[in-house]
Amino acid sequence: MPTSPTIAAQVTEFNQGFEAQIGPDLSAVFAAEQAALNSRGIPANAVSVGDTVPDADLLTPDGNPTTLAAAVGDAPAVLVFYRGAWCPYCNLTLKTYQRELLPALREQGVGLVALSPQTPDGSRAAVEGAELDFPVLSDASNALVRRLGLLTEPSAEAREAHTALGFDVADSNADATGDIPFPTVLLVDADRTVRFADVHVDYTTRTEVSAILEAVARLRD
Repeated sequence: MPTSPTIAAQVTEFNQGFEAQIGPDLSAVFAAEQAALNSRGIPANAVSVGDTVPDADLLTPDGNPTTLAAAVGDAPAVLVFYRGAWCPYCNLTLKTYQRELLPALREQGVGLVALSPQTPDGSRAAVEGAELDFPVLSDASNALVRRLGLLTEPSAEAREAHTALGFDVADSNADATGDIPFPTVLLVDADRTVRFADVHVDYTTRTEVSAILEAVARLRD
């Protein structure tokens, strides 16, 4: 049986086509943004192992109110913070998690929940675009993301590049700002204590399925 490509390999393949499509000038803008993010590193106040993830008010893709506690329940869960359905790296990652991660988590009684600051319509677009079969919820004002120290925003130059491509992140976000989370995966236990945390300041890199499953295996030790 052939081995599925890693997320990193899929990103490399995507970037080759994307950079050819948008041209060298816009590619340079995004490359500079990624370099700056890497240079600054993970914020000192970012959530880490041993922290407790607080409850939070969220919205379903239908616009109905819910909470993180309701979505997670009383079992361990993997929480995926992503930027939005407009982000190709997010879509690629969520599709991979649907295909390769979700079945393994279900076998072990571990939940999977994805969260972004986008509108419920954006969450619905993510669900439908990747045929996701796990909760995809809106942290509509980035309230949870702020409490976890994961808040960032595109650089001014990157937002200008987005505009040149016909898009503005503020149009996607429920609070009409440019605020977004650093792509992050947390594994929490039944008490919502963080047992694994992987924060990616460079949004073109993501947590591999193998790393999450290794963390889940350690949870059982």
